[in-house]
Amino acid sequence: MLVIGVCGAVVLDIAPGISASPSEDNLRYFNVMILGPTQSPYEGGVYKLELFLPEEYPMAAPKVRFLTKIYHPNIDKLGRICLDILKDKWSPALQIRTVLLSIQALLSAPNPDDPLAEDIAKQWKEDEAKAVATAKEWTRQYAQG
Repeated sequence: MLVIGVCGAVVLDIAPGISASPSEDNLRYFNVMILGPTQSPYEGGVYKLELFLPEEYPMAAPKVRFLTKIYHPNIDKLGRICLDILKDKWSPALQIRTVLLSIQALLSAPNPDDPLAEDIAKQWKEDEAKAVATAKEWTRQYAQG
């Protein structure tokens, strides 16, 4: 669905809790917003991401990273995301919508067994309750206006 936002900006309403808008300067660059999924440590957070379509797209995966600081075993401090479809499992048949839905799903189900942030994954495995509490605190601190 296409939504015309403030000042005539085009906003793509990808799925509930996900929107993307192309940059006016570069149509390969998208500003993405993902709402933290309910019943996850990220609930109530609004996460900003950037998505870039390389020249080789759709033969190459889009480049996506979090701009909002997040405490997650599969997302490092630079915002890079460990997600198979952004790497070796990419297929030209996949859509941007699929990528963003997969990222939203990753927020619902962190995978400390395939980490990008080793220290966070270690804490997630050793004391999940403490890791979840830290993720909730970071959501409150960095993703809630």
